[in-house]
Amino acid sequence: DGAYADLRIMVANRKRLIRELTQIKNRFARWFAIYFPEYTEVFGDYEAQSSMLLLKKACTPEAIVELGAEKINQIWRDAKLRAVGMKRATILCETAKRSIGLKKGSSAAKYEMKLLLEDYEYKKAQLDSVMEEIESLCKKIPESEQMLAIKGIGVITVAGFLAEVGDVRRFESPRQIQKLAGLSLRENSSGKHKGQTTISKRGRSKLRAVLFNAAIPLIAKNPEFRSLHEYYTTRANNPLKKKQSVIAISCKLIRVFYAILSNGVTYDPQKMLSDIHREQQVA
Repeated sequence: DGAYADLRIMVANRKRLIRELTQIKNRFARWFAIYFPEYTEVFGDYEAQSSMLLLKKACTPEAIVELGAEKINQIWRDAKLRAVGMKRATILCETAKRSIGLKKGSSAAKYEMKLLLEDYEYKKAQLDSVMEEIESLCKKIPESEQMLAIKGIGVITVAGFLAEVGDVRRFESPRQIQKLAGLSLRENSSGKHKGQTTISKRGRSKLRAVLFNAAIPLIAKNPEFRSLHEYYTTRANNPLKKKQSVIAISCKLIRVFYAILSNGVTYDPQKMLSDIHREQQVA
């Protein structure tokens, strides 16, 4: 209900827009491959502001040569861009002169680029608008601020979790959310055969994806989660493989989020590391 239902819809809209933007980027890649393959040698990122400004003025090798290095540099200077200058403009012109891109249909190629740029900017604006709405909806859930206080956790993770789970107070324990995500353990056994223990994957795949995508950067950026990962993979008794550890971290994240959302507690790194401390006390 309420903000949770709105978040569910807005998160779905964000995923759709990202998918549509990817399609547009694939069309950009196709255009460059046909008409100006060398362009990405000069601009490693054609989505950079300097590149987009230039493509609106001149996109084909012939148009860039005709425009000239001086005028190209002037476009960037008028926009007050510092990362590019006369050297980049000169290299671009020299590259355009030796381009092996298709020369025929250049007029239609320019028009196609115009449509691509319009589509790209429109979808980017929509995505920015959706992200603003998602951030606004997250603020309506006070506990989300504590979730965002965890280093390595961003708005997309918080919004995705809340969109799939809703109000956690409807669950009796974090284990129920773990089951909802399809992260409950099960043993693949039959008769006398005892198979490996794996996760059930019976649940919301989107929630499972949110947790997996959050766990990997947490291990890389968050000191306490990285310590927990090292502990899981190097402990003397039953060390986990890396992928198993990511699953364990995902389940730990569920418990952390559940505590914050159900009790309104502040995130405590030392409590988060209780698994390590408990093992050391037993030893």
